[in-house]
Amino acid sequence: MNTYMSKKKRKSKNHRKNEITKGIFTVLEKEPNKAFNYKQIASKIGVTEAHDRNQLIKRLVQLKEKKRIIEESRGSYKAVTVPKNTKMYHTGTVDITGRGNAYIVVEGLEDDVFVPFNKLKKAFHRDTVEVYVYPRRKGKKLEGEITKVLERKKDSFVGIVDMQKNFAFVRPSDFRMYTDIFVSKDKIGKAKDGEKVIVALTEWPDNADSPFGTITEILGKPGEHDTEIHSILAEYGLPYSFPEEVERYANQLDTSIKKEEIARRRDMREVLTFTIDPKDAKDFDDALSFEVLENGNYEIGIHIADVSHYLQTDTLLDDEAFNRATSVYLVDRVVPMLPEVLSNNACSLRPNEEKYTFSAVFEIDHKAVIKNQWFGRTVINSNERFAYEEAQAIIETGNGLIPEEISIRGQAYKVSDEVVDATLTMDRLAKVMRGHRMQKGAISFDSIEVRFHLNEQNEPESVYFKESKDANKLIEEFMLLANRKVAEFIGKQKPKKTFVYRIHDEPDEDKLQALNGIISKFGHRLDFKDKKSISSSLNQLLENVKGQKEQNLVDTLAVRSMSKAIYTTENIGHYGLAFDYYSHFTSPIRRYPDVMVHRLLQHYLEDGASPKAEVYEQKCKHSSDMENLAANAERDSIKYMQIKFMEDHQDQEFVGVISGVTEWGMYVEIIENKCEGMVRIRDIKGDYYIFDEKQYAIIGERTKKTYTLGDEVVVMVKNTDLVKRHLDFSLIGKHE
Repeated sequence: MNTYMSKKKRKSKNHRKNEITKGIFTVLEKEPNKAFNYKQIASKIGVTEAHDRNQLIKRLVQLKEKKRIIEESRGSYKAVTVPKNTKMYHTGTVDITGRGNAYIVVEGLEDDVFVPFNKLKKAFHRDTVEVYVYPRRKGKKLEGEITKVLERKKDSFVGIVDMQKNFAFVRPSDFRMYTDIFVSKDKIGKAKDGEKVIVALTEWPDNADSPFGTITEILGKPGEHDTEIHSILAEYGLPYSFPEEVERYANQLDTSIKKEEIARRRDMREVLTFTIDPKDAKDFDDALSFEVLENGNYEIGIHIADVSHYLQTDTLLDDEAFNRATSVYLVDRVVPMLPEVLSNNACSLRPNEEKYTFSAVFEIDHKAVIKNQWFGRTVINSNERFAYEEAQAIIETGNGLIPEEISIRGQAYKVSDEVVDATLTMDRLAKVMRGHRMQKGAISFDSIEVRFHLNEQNEPESVYFKESKDANKLIEEFMLLANRKVAEFIGKQKPKKTFVYRIHDEPDEDKLQALNGIISKFGHRLDFKDKKSISSSLNQLLENVKGQKEQNLVDTLAVRSMSKAIYTTENIGHYGLAFDYYSHFTSPIRRYPDVMVHRLLQHYLEDGASPKAEVYEQKCKHSSDMENLAANAERDSIKYMQIKFMEDHQDQEFVGVISGVTEWGMYVEIIENKCEGMVRIRDIKGDYYIFDEKQYAIIGERTKKTYTLGDEVVVMVKNTDLVKRHLDFSLIGKHE
């Protein structure tokens, strides 16, 4: 979904965050030779609230990473001495707009710095640059010019070859890349005119209009399925195959189950154990075990594939897994973090196979209170694999009404009383645990996920929406329990130990106020009285819009009002889940941070000393960055498939909701399939329309006819462009 307001005016950062940032510099610069910890800084600038204290800790870590302050000793910070004549020079990140100008995002400045196209100094989108900021004129936005490119975000680009007689240009696909790339004849390779390629930048001479590059890979003919999917991955620097040497290394691993290794583990092979996953899943990295104890309590085990047993540090395989950091889930394929011999075989908890696992085992009473816990390496043998739909069938027909047989992957299957009892009991406990989370202020994001039924040629035949039902929530709740308790187990130990946390900061109040302005158009509102009332009203909002035309719009904007969850060694808790401690322990097949958590947990269970936090902080940052790239690639692949789907619906009228309004037109999301396209303002007939930023609307100058955010309209497909991933609609009119 696209932005709902113009990029003309950038919103200022949250004022409280800036006050804290300025406060940090005030304290440190006043006594530049002295180091202060966060408690001392908090005292000096009057920070007393828990959420402000967490914000202060987070800012200190960020400023240290950006080398704007120095961590002299663990947790104690000093100012960086800056020469007086460099006061107007700042370091920031480039954000190029659709019109070729840029805003430089500088930590600590209240506003982003506007830089016109002619002052970019050859900087590209997301580069780290030095920017000179002009003295601010009253009532004007911050302006400046880039003086130096400090670090390129990327040096390879996807584009289309434009062949000349003795050279070629590559026209980048990314609209924010404002220049073609010159390729000399000897660096074209076997690329042909019109083909989609990857080109690597080599230099940009001072006297050249365009940078020079070398074609490194031919992706194929534009518009073809594999070409476009590989292009999406390449645009984000993501791989789509493993190097031969990594595959060779993985295939030579001994993945057999050894008696001597079993002897070192807790043997849980005789305990009732099963997996619940999507019906088309190929890797099963988590399983649940269930046993009723003599005292009437339940022992429930969350068993996770022991990837770290096979993935040894300082190996080719580990280096590759770290570099990838995550599996990437595109519409038609998974690009795994680990080679298939591990992801789909040795580490996949398939039924009736002995597997090494890392487990969190809990004794839980009938009120879902944790009585005891145990963490460690185990060996299991899963009794059964369930799809979510099959587990859901058990839950929905519970309380003695279970049919003798349910369908398991198309075959009749007799469900044992033991399995039924375990499923129903864990479902009941999960609902109690979820209720406790909601009472503590957790946010319930059950947003709609778009999925496609594809034929053998990867053509989309239909669109469907993934729903989260009780079976999904059962698994989710026990995974959350394991993640939280592992993080608590390490996080509460004294002295402080280095660990990998999954944190989620409090939402930006400016964004929440903007969200409130939009949802008011649909008759909803947020309650800003205190932290708990915000959470409660957000949950009420998400519940109220279920099944309504505005659901997807509101869900998306609500998510965007939240901070991004990241990995870090500095714990500030997880706002969205309402947890003081949270980590990722449950998916090491597809997430590298989970592998780090397994290694650290085992290290501490063996009384190992705490390793340096700086090393793990860098790994956390890399993992967060790669997670963000993977999410962008996944979104682009969905957009690509939506456009492909709409190619076959050119003559059909659709009812849609206006999901975004900008100065160049309005975005419309079709209600029945969630495909989103653009109605360009210049194409709307019958009047001259202008953009009204305050009303999130476009208004006819003569007729005063208004199209505003949330209005239902009727559209038809005007143009589909798979290469640029653009979908254009023609406006038929308002839906009556």
